[in-house]
Amino acid sequence: MRSTLSFLATLFAAQGTLAATYNILDTFIGPSFLTGFDHQAIADPTHGRVNYVNQATALAQNLTYTSSDTLILRADYKTVLSSSGPGRNSVRIQSKKAYGNGVSVINSTATTNWPSLGEIDIIEGVNDQSPNHSTLHTTDGCTMNPGNMVQTGSLATTNCYWQVNGNSGCGVAVNKPNNYGPAFNANGGGWNDNTVPNDVKNGASSVNTANWGTPYANFVDNNCNFQTHFGNENLIINLTLYHVNQDPADFKNAYWDIASLRVYQ
Repeated sequence: MRSTLSFLATLFAAQGTLAATYNILDTFIGPSFLTGFDHQAIADPTHGRVNYVNQATALAQNLTYTSSDTLILRADYKTVLSSSGPGRNSVRIQSKKAYGNGVSVINSTATTNWPSLGEIDIIEGVNDQSPNHSTLHTTDGCTMNPGNMVQTGSLATTNCYWQVNGNSGCGVAVNKPNNYGPAFNANGGGWNDNTVPNDVKNGASSVNTANWGTPYANFVDNNCNFQTHFGNENLIINLTLYHVNQDPADFKNAYWDIASLRVYQ
């Protein structure tokens, strides 16, 4: 999965933040991911059949590697697993810093104090099934009303509370092509070069979201107090898998190929 300057998230996209200028805060390219993020060798919080490994193991097994302008994160695709043993080796990295309101060129965000400080998923899906969903997961008392959301996507669920609807959260389904799976990959990761805003394409020192057009997901605070339901968020990139004991070669193409990640606030 190639993710260049493709998916942008306006974190806490209340109506007042739709048109605003944000300044560059952090840039991660190639090796800087290894110093700006921690590999988390923890049990998978989503209960996947994976064994998250530390950075040393990930590098030794080529589950993580970098060049001057690339980060690769992948799962093991060579080992046949025992049903009684650990899951398939994989990676989960988390930014050392947590971020508040701002804009990120990113694929997923979450908090270290879940669920009390909320979770914001930017790219989320299963296997090759589209469309992509961008979703909020919160404590009780946070809902979305599609009548208040100026966006191109479709609100799939309205209650963001993690303890209802199987923790599906309140998700917005993308209604544009090439938003997930093989089509997303073939398109170079989200936007193609003809539609990427210039400030994003050029890695500018500031970005103006007023020039980006209507977002596909616009979470608003009419029925959700963002100040109480969300805190500063760490950025998390991970690969979790299910039903993976046999046929390891099936996971050869299960990887992230990330050119850069920039955070603006």
